[in-house]
Amino acid sequence: MKRRLEIIAMLLLAVACANGQIIVNDSLLRATSPKMLTEENNPLVDFMFTADPTAVEYQGRLYVYGTNDHEQYLNADRNTYEKIRSLVMLSTDDMVNWTYHGTIPTGRIAPWILNSWAPSIISRREDDGKWHFYLYFSNSGDGVGVVTATSPVGPWKDVLGKPLIRSGMPELGECPNPFDPGAVIDEHGQGWIAFGGGQTKDSLAWMPGTARVAKLGKDLTSLEGTVAEIKAPYFFEASELNYINGTWVYTYSSNWLPRKVWNHADVERPAICTMPYMTSRTPLRSDSWVYRGDYFRNPGETVPPLTNNHTHLQRYGGKWYLFHHSMYLEKYFPRQGGFRNMGVEEIELDEASVTIRRAGASRTGVRQLKALNPFLLQQAETTAATHNIRFEAGDAPGNMVVCGDGKPGVIRLKGVDFMRVARRFEVLVKGEGRIDVRVDAPHGPLIASIDVREKQWKHKRARVSPRITGRHDLYFLFEGKTLRFDNWMFLAE
Repeated sequence: MKRRLEIIAMLLLAVACANGQIIVNDSLLRATSPKMLTEENNPLVDFMFTADPTAVEYQGRLYVYGTNDHEQYLNADRNTYEKIRSLVMLSTDDMVNWTYHGTIPTGRIAPWILNSWAPSIISRREDDGKWHFYLYFSNSGDGVGVVTATSPVGPWKDVLGKPLIRSGMPELGECPNPFDPGAVIDEHGQGWIAFGGGQTKDSLAWMPGTARVAKLGKDLTSLEGTVAEIKAPYFFEASELNYINGTWVYTYSSNWLPRKVWNHADVERPAICTMPYMTSRTPLRSDSWVYRGDYFRNPGETVPPLTNNHTHLQRYGGKWYLFHHSMYLEKYFPRQGGFRNMGVEEIELDEASVTIRRAGASRTGVRQLKALNPFLLQQAETTAATHNIRFEAGDAPGNMVVCGDGKPGVIRLKGVDFMRVARRFEVLVKGEGRIDVRVDAPHGPLIASIDVREKQWKHKRARVSPRITGRHDLYFLFEGKTLRFDNWMFLAE
């Protein structure tokens, strides 16, 4: 309580305005974001709680989706997940600056669901020449739903009007919680899905027997043929599938039970609540799956506290990445209750042998793949770090608008390359407020300012002074209760 009062006092006292410029005290920024004044790149976003990542590449960008823990945060004191009926959308092309595309309102699109957690996404080009996206998600612990779109940011629709998978389906056998889907398409265009969870009356602690894998139908919204068991040791939840070099790679979360039994002499048993992987070249043969070890330790070992986990392996930009979630961002929020944050690590994966080297969670995250180009149109909702940021939906699917609330806000962008001399700064804005642009620090050199007093959306420009070239971090400081900020770019000589 004392710490919270100190933060409130800082909010009231540490924000000042000097000579018309927006000033935000470093101690306030440090208290509200782990990324604003550090070189840390995790979590992916610092303004909301997200978990259970999945990803798909499209037209050179990587789109990441997750469970919207923030919906629970806004509606309950503890994260018991029962308030979550939406999914989060993000994207990047450099792995450190992330564009927030808003949420998928699964509860409105598919009103029959209980909840929506732990998505998994695949895409393919279909007969109409368009790319179609299939986003599978947990319907609480009771099954799997699917929504589709022809854009990675929607609009999304429920083509089935019912679950794709539900508990009690005869073909599942003893699988009380057929949730946490992991989907993949192989080199022949065949879709696959893994899922499962729970304990049966005959389950053993070390072999629960509730992990499943099946072919998807040609429409990718039905099951085809046999549903097979994956004999996953100490299986708990968080199924995910990859297809690498002709091999199916199954990853899952191991459970929290004591490791009293182990019958694999050539590989060590998984630690408590880690992420093991298994491989097979014939996935519908249960005895073909080979346990390969745990490749990701519990994130709480390196970035406390301990938490459950859900990972996704993704190749992008010539590297392999491991997406995961931790639970430390909530220390920067007014209250804690088990709310999670997605992060990413680079991982060593030998595609020839399909071997994954063990990794752990970090606050540092990954290196920036390429510089951000300020001379191309950029979205205001693209951020590396934030302070006091709100968003509202724009007029197109996946477009969000930054909103002011009367208190100063800050957006940090990393690795912005002014390869030419910038002469003008242009924004699309409306409402009333002010935007200051600084380089290298929130209190670094001021290079542009724009005052906004517009009833309708309008492009506004400001002169850049002093001249700026080379690579810098950018900081947008803004204030104004009615300010709306949609996009920006710099104009060269």
